[in-house]
Amino acid sequence: MITFAVLIWFIKGVLWQPMLRMLDERKKRIADGLAAAERGLKEQELGEKRAVQVIHEAREKANEVIALAQKRAAEIIEEAKEAGRAEGDRMITSAQAELEQEENRTREQLRREVIALALKGAEQILAREVDVTQHRAMLETLAGELQGQSA
Repeated sequence: MITFAVLIWFIKGVLWQPMLRMLDERKKRIADGLAAAERGLKEQELGEKRAVQVIHEAREKANEVIALAQKRAAEIIEEAKEAGRAEGDRMITSAQAELEQEENRTREQLRREVIALALKGAEQILAREVDVTQHRAMLETLAGELQGQSA
């Protein structure tokens, strides 16, 4: 029993304080580790929330960009349709003007040919008959009729 008392006295006197210090240090390290782990979990939760928010914002922005792109594509298509319509109208107008000019040229040529034939016929008639006043009246009437038809 004396040995036991000496052992307790020795432990209490020499080893007890360093052992308590070591246990306190270990307790503090464990508490620090648990606090750091808890902070890490909170930071991880915050990071996940931020990541979800960033992904959500990116999706919204991507949807906006897609909507703008679709709107612009529709505008470009509409502009191209309008340009095509305008070009088609211009080509139709040009073709109509060309047809009108060709029609006028053909009428003018036909009028000249009719006048030439009428003059030739008048020449032949005049060559047979010499009544100038009758022939002149007839030619003027014929020329008036021809001009009325060509207009």
